[in-house]
Amino acid sequence: MKTTPLAAACVLLVSGLLIPNLSQSATIDQPNIVVILTDDQGYADISLNPQHPREVSTPNMDALAAEGALFSNAYTSGPVCSPTRAGLMLGRYQQRVGVYSAGDGGRGFDPKLPIFPSFLPEPYISTAIGKWHLGLDSDYPKLKWHAMNRGFDECYKFMGRGGHSYFDLRSDTEGKFSHPIYRNKDRINDEGYLTNRLTEEAVAFIDRNKQNPFFLYLAYNAVHAPPQAPQADIDEFRRRFPGITEKRTILMAMLEHLDNGVGDVVAKLKNEGLFDNTILFFLTDNGGSRGMGANNAPLRGFKGSLYEGGIRTPFIVTWPAKFTGGRVIDSPVISLDILPTALDAVGQLPAQNDFDGKSLLPLLTDQSKQHRDTLYWSEGGQSGEWAVRRGDWKLHALKKERQLFNLAADPAERRNLAERQPEKVRALSEAFDDWIAQMAEPITSGSKRWEAAPNRDDLTDRKQEKRRKRADRKKAERSTNSVKATPGQ
Repeated sequence: MKTTPLAAACVLLVSGLLIPNLSQSATIDQPNIVVILTDDQGYADISLNPQHPREVSTPNMDALAAEGALFSNAYTSGPVCSPTRAGLMLGRYQQRVGVYSAGDGGRGFDPKLPIFPSFLPEPYISTAIGKWHLGLDSDYPKLKWHAMNRGFDECYKFMGRGGHSYFDLRSDTEGKFSHPIYRNKDRINDEGYLTNRLTEEAVAFIDRNKQNPFFLYLAYNAVHAPPQAPQADIDEFRRRFPGITEKRTILMAMLEHLDNGVGDVVAKLKNEGLFDNTILFFLTDNGGSRGMGANNAPLRGFKGSLYEGGIRTPFIVTWPAKFTGGRVIDSPVISLDILPTALDAVGQLPAQNDFDGKSLLPLLTDQSKQHRDTLYWSEGGQSGEWAVRRGDWKLHALKKERQLFNLAADPAERRNLAERQPEKVRALSEAFDDWIAQMAEPITSGSKRWEAAPNRDDLTDRKQEKRRKRADRKKAERSTNSVKATPGQ
C-alpha cells in the first residue's frame, strides 16, 4: 500500500470516518486479499444457478463456490456500475458522498476521502486492474481521481465511462468505447483481447508479489457492452447453440473468457501456495443487462432497476485457512461488507467505526447466524426509485407507487402485498426516510428525494424526453413479473 498523507497518520478523522493505525506491522500469516468483480453478469449467467440456460457454463466460477461460501441473498449497493464500485471502495453507502447514479460515480467523488487500500497496513502492495469508473481523466496528467492518487501502488486500467472496446487497446484512438489504457499513470498502446489482458496482468501481479501480502482488485469489464469476442469463439457457440440470438451468442463467448480468467487467477494462487491464505471475494457489480441479452432468472428486472434482478449478485468468499467451503449462507449481505471483512481478516477493523458494511467473518466462521437487519437502495430524486429490505420483506418505490414483497415466498416479486400490509409499508417507508436524511445530495444535480426534484416545466425538452424514456422503461419493468429462464432471453 502506498503511503499517502491520509495513510501516514495513526488515526485520521475524515468526514467522521476513523482510520486505524496503518503503521502497524503485518504478521507473517496476514492473508492476501483478492476482489474479483465482474460487470453486468446475469444472475443466471453462471452455471451454479440451477435455473441457468443450457448454453451457460462457468466451471471455474462453480469450482470457486464449491471451495468457499456462496451467499444466496447477496446484493450490490447500486443497480449500475459506478455506484456499486464507490460503495465497495468506501465500505459505506455511496449516497453518503453523493453518488446515486452512474453519472455521479463516473465523474468521481471527493478524492480526499480514503478508499480501500488506504485502510490496509504498510506491508500490503495493492493494484487496480481493469475498469475504474470512479472519476474521469479529463485533468490528465494530474489525474486526481486515478487509482494511484487514491492509495493504490500500481495499476493497469482504464478510467473513462462504463464500457471499453475489447480489441482496441490503444490510447490514441477515439470513439464511444475507446479510452486510454493506463499502466500506472502512463497512457499506453496495448494489444490483445481485453478480458485476457486483465487476467494476464493479474497473474503477473501475483507472481511479482508472492513473497509479500497483497491486495488485488481485479475489475473485469466483461460482460459489459460492447458485445465483442474473438470470432472463432462466437462461431463455436453459434454452432453448439443455434437457437439463441446473435447477441447472446457473443455474450456466451465473452463469458467463457471471463470464466477462464477467474480460473487462471485461482490456479496461479494455488500453484504458488497462496490460495489457502488468501481471502477472495467474487461478485458482479449489478444485475445482468437487458441490452446484452443477459438472463437474471428467476429474478425480476435487469441492470438499472431496484427489483431483485438489478441488485442481486452471485457472491462467493473463500479463505480455506480460516473456514470450510462448500456451504450456502442465506443471511442477506451486501457489497459494502467486503472492505470491513478484509480489514477484519488483517486485524485492522476498529471495534467502533463508521462503515455501513459489516464483517462477514462471524458468518463465515460460524460464530453468528445473523448479520444485519435492514438494507437500503436509492437512485435519487431524478428517477424516484428506492427500496428497503428488512428480513424477508422488501418495499420497492417508484415515485408515488409502493410495492411490497415477501422475498422468502416470492423471490421473483410477482405479488404486491402493499394493500394487505399497510403497516409494513409505513414502517419501511419511515426507515427509508430516516436513512435518506443522513445521505448527501447528488454530486451532479437534482435532489436525493423525488418529491424535491425539479418541476417538469423547469426541464429542457431534451431532459424531459430522457425522463419520459426512463419512465417508459420502468413501466415495462413493472409489467414484467419475472425473467423467464429460456435460452436466448
